[in-house]
Amino acid sequence: MRPISRRAAISLLAAMGASPTAIAQQAGRRRLVGALFSLAADDPEGQARLGAFRDGLRALGWVEGVNLELAVRWSAGDAGQLWRSARELTGLSPAAILAGATTELVALKEATSTVPIVFAQVTDPVGLGVVASLARPGGNITGVTQHGFSLGAKWVELMRLLSPEIERIGIFFDPSNPANEGYVHAAELVATRFAVRIEPLGVRTPDALRQQTRHFGTSPRGGVILLPGPLGAANRDVFIGEANAARMPSVFAFRYHVISGGLASYGVDNIALYRQAARLTDRVLRGEQPAVLPVENGDAFQMVLNLRTARIIGLDLPPSVVARADEVIE
Repeated sequence: MRPISRRAAISLLAAMGASPTAIAQQAGRRRLVGALFSLAADDPEGQARLGAFRDGLRALGWVEGVNLELAVRWSAGDAGQLWRSARELTGLSPAAILAGATTELVALKEATSTVPIVFAQVTDPVGLGVVASLARPGGNITGVTQHGFSLGAKWVELMRLLSPEIERIGIFFDPSNPANEGYVHAAELVATRFAVRIEPLGVRTPDALRQQTRHFGTSPRGGVILLPGPLGAANRDVFIGEANAARMPSVFAFRYHVISGGLASYGVDNIALYRQAARLTDRVLRGEQPAVLPVENGDAFQMVLNLRTARIIGLDLPPSVVARADEVIE
């Protein structure tokens, strides 16, 4: 999205009810805000996240080209590029930086202890050691949590509801992502209850993701779960293609995986988290300190099913499960 013209932006501020004095003040000073994403710049999901953040800021009076400048960096799942971009953004001394998710936040935290950071989708910021508490973060970081590790158990339950014949569940994750251990542990705790065997499968490269998924699919009665993280997000088409080719049910955390051809997802509406992050960023830009801005929770959960994928893999989804879905892709 291109910044709108200065004249149009000032008209927008006036339409939003800003006083002539406030318009003059905001138009005369641009605040620099950084944004770091682990996806590629041309990834529709990445653009949706950035768009929600931009829209959230604009609704609060921050208009690019008038009183706001955005410096956006993309790493396309490349860990080295992610850390380089984190150092580059902090070196610009912005008024605040948006950290897309856990890996982005870890890289930015390493790069600065002074520039305000607002994260959008991090599972356990206290356990990760980036904030002292949710109520009082205590440093230069605050943001929005996406869900708890207990969702790992929910994904196992959903898999069994979708395909009661499943006996093996492969959980694919990047070992370098510190959030994944909690999800795997939660899934393992309920394995006996749901009569399945959990097989944690750590992968660090796109080739390893492809090969491990293909290998797992050579044995019968298997289903796969892809944990959140930049490697899986950037290479979701690879994972989904292999899973569907092997006729395996697949479960994910987010809707965009199902839009890309996965079978099912259950989790928070992560795009909404970026609008929440925009509201926290607005408060930072207006002078509040992240140390005393409470971390917010995402609370808009959704289950999405792809009936087209179900037909591709030869799975008849139980009508009771379909009826519970918030969105069904035909």
